[in-house]
Amino acid sequence: MTPTKTVLVLCTGNSCRSQMGEAILNHDLAGLVRAISAGTQPQPKVADGAIAALKLLDLPTDGLYPKTVEDVMQEPIDLVVSVCDNAKETCPIFPGPVQRIHVGFHDPHGEPLESFVAVRDDIRARLVPAVRAALGL
Repeated sequence: MTPTKTVLVLCTGNSCRSQMGEAILNHDLAGLVRAISAGTQPQPKVADGAIAALKLLDLPTDGLYPKTVEDVMQEPIDLVVSVCDNAKETCPIFPGPVQRIHVGFHDPHGEPLESFVAVRDDIRARLVPAVRAALGL
């Protein structure tokens, strides 16, 4: 059996897109990947809309909280996925070679729940297959 791969979902604020990506990857690719998320400039809390959108599909939200890149720098990361253009441009240097991909998503912060749901569905539709392809799963 293939060992579990660690995927870092990186965004600027680590309050919405990256948090939803973490939850969706951990659910949809359970046993294949362990997703974590971080931000280059994390917000104080996960956006209420992101939590609500995840809960509408009964996706787990326990343990989701904003983290800095430094908080996860010592993790054995196999793949870094930037989900916003700013994080792509400011992606930090990781120790050792780390594969990187970019899959950008609209930022629904400050918008109604419907926008968070649309981004959640877009993340599920595009991020999961992109991670599968990048890791050869």
